[in-house]
Amino acid sequence: MANATAIILAAGEGTRMKSNHAKVSHKILGKPMIRWVADAAIAGGCDRVVIVVGSHADEVRAIAEAAYAGATATVECVEQAERLGTGHAVKVALEATGISDGPVVVLNGDLPLVTGQTVAAFAESVSGGNAAATAFTIVPPDPFGYGRIVLAADGTIERNIEQKDCTPEQAATLTECNAGCYAFDGALLAAHIGEVGCDNAQGEYYLPDMLEILKSHGHAVRAFHCDDWREGLGVNSRAQLAQLTAIARDRINEQLMAAGVTFIDPAQAWIGPDCTIGRDTIVWPQTHLIGTCHVGQNCQLGPNTRLTNTSAGNDCVIDETVAIDAVLENGVDCGPRAYLRPGTHMLDNSKAGTHVEIKKSTIGRGSKVPHLSYIGDTTMGEGVNIGAGSITCNYDGVHKHKSVIGDNVFVGSDTMMVAPAEIGDGALVAAGSVITEPVPADALALGRARQTVIEDWAPVHFEKLRAQK
Repeated sequence: MANATAIILAAGEGTRMKSNHAKVSHKILGKPMIRWVADAAIAGGCDRVVIVVGSHADEVRAIAEAAYAGATATVECVEQAERLGTGHAVKVALEATGISDGPVVVLNGDLPLVTGQTVAAFAESVSGGNAAATAFTIVPPDPFGYGRIVLAADGTIERNIEQKDCTPEQAATLTECNAGCYAFDGALLAAHIGEVGCDNAQGEYYLPDMLEILKSHGHAVRAFHCDDWREGLGVNSRAQLAQLTAIARDRINEQLMAAGVTFIDPAQAWIGPDCTIGRDTIVWPQTHLIGTCHVGQNCQLGPNTRLTNTSAGNDCVIDETVAIDAVLENGVDCGPRAYLRPGTHMLDNSKAGTHVEIKKSTIGRGSKVPHLSYIGDTTMGEGVNIGAGSITCNYDGVHKHKSVIGDNVFVGSDTMMVAPAEIGDGALVAAGSVITEPVPADALALGRARQTVIEDWAPVHFEKLRAQK
């Protein structure tokens, strides 16, 4: 929707969350709620997004600045220093930004299930002069707690009755509920927002009063009905946060299954909204994809795997693996119980096996770190085999040092490569070695202590021990 603006209300305390953080900073599938709403607004065509902050303003502002620096839409924060109600919040946003035309949608910052398609239709509902304002309405299975909308014969809103003001008959028969979000003709909103008063028990300025104000000026006010009632659900408690997380999980997993992904148990896989998975990939229970993750086709994910901001190509097996800010190319095999730390880059057909930790290292094509090893700050060529229990000793207590391992190197078990280590192509390092000097190509490196054997020593030794009892 061209020239549309979203105002997101995110200034509230969120006291029922019992938290030291802003309510809208709490995450659903690894993503802060405020970003779900802002992303929906941008996807819905809003070229300007204004987030009204108040409680924990610095925290919310930091989330927005980190996520939307360089975004195509303008995303900005405006502080409501005095929290005097939703009408006051919108007035603060208009005054600070100068918005005075085009559709303006006002969304709550704890509305993570609203979609871009719905936001676009919501903005469209006040374009072309069809209505001065629309109220976002839903029909939930249990309407208790919601304001009820009474429609006139021509489809305009006749009344908005709060739950506490409903008669028993109204509570039982009125099912169209006000979800608390509104779309306005921007010019009319700017012209009349100053008429919202605070003559109520709380002394606050309530945005819903704009509906009656616009009607009093002869403008049409209508309902915008959302067929999926879940899009109008907000979060006010930890229990509701868990409930909406489950809904978001199911919605994403259903979309992925429709696109050709297999889930062994969809209720036990948590895939973030900014993640993609290719067809014929199998997702096992207790798999988590957080942040921005991209997984290719015909992969095995899990069980017990957590990927954060990680990409994997096709035909990968990622079993019981934690990977953060890592890149896995095609045919990579990880786990079980592998830990890929930031900066890990595994090339085609490489392997990180059982109890292997890799950090800020490139593992070459076909190279293997099969088990019980640590590789840090290392560039490894192709066709390398690292024996069990081997370590690149990259830290001297103050600085990190880099190691380079060439192509087709064989490193025996229990080898310590003290950085900066250099091992040339085709070299062989004997098991149990401590490597402190460069190893030339095709050489044998042997860094063991000399073995001493004293024959017939053991029986005498144990006899002495037994005599001491």
